[in-house]
Amino acid sequence: MGMIRDVVAIDGPAGSGKSSVSRSVAGRLGYVYLDTGAMYRAVALAAGRMGLDLEDGPGLGGLCRGLDLSFATDGDHARLFLGEEDISDAIRTPEMDMLSSAVSAVPEVRQAMTGLQRRMGETGKVVAEGRDMGTVVFPEARHKFFLTASPAVRAERRYQERVGRGETVSLQRVAEELKRRDRQDESRAVAPLRAAEDALVVDTTDLTLEQVISFIIRTVGRGDDPRPE
Repeated sequence: MGMIRDVVAIDGPAGSGKSSVSRSVAGRLGYVYLDTGAMYRAVALAAGRMGLDLEDGPGLGGLCRGLDLSFATDGDHARLFLGEEDISDAIRTPEMDMLSSAVSAVPEVRQAMTGLQRRMGETGKVVAEGRDMGTVVFPEARHKFFLTASPAVRAERRYQERVGRGETVSLQRVAEELKRRDRQDESRAVAPLRAAEDALVVDTTDLTLEQVISFIIRTVGRGDDPRPE
């Protein structure tokens, strides 16, 4: 797969802080940020627009192989384009949260997207964020991290994120949706959410964003594999 030493794989459940961490780590290292969760959301969006049945594996696989997806960095944000259209905001809805989890459980989708993600990572110098980067997509990556946090803290983070987007939602509702999403992600037959055996598990419950970012950058910079202090 080539230059795998330059791939930093960051996995974890929703609300673990992995998106903010991955974006910042990529920016500071001068690496490309590969937001694979956004890619699955793009599949969900495109499938919904085309009226594709989520049970139609071959149809969804074909859709994935024909998708023209590209990332562009806009300051501290990564924008995702479907062809010429910026779909960055359209994919960040509660409906897309659940739909993307559903489409990502379809074997044909997983296979097509894994191939696409590997091709995007082949150039090296990539921070790949998702749920199966260390286990399936980049198993040979030298640096693997699995971020986690207590369910209460994860729900609070996701709640603040959604309120910040202008949504009207209760913390309880967010917590319930998160639990359902976890169950869906952890129990799927293909590439379930779990830490790779050689991943560093970082519990971010009591850590600031900056502490997590600098720990990852120090670890990658040293080229060794220490446990968090």
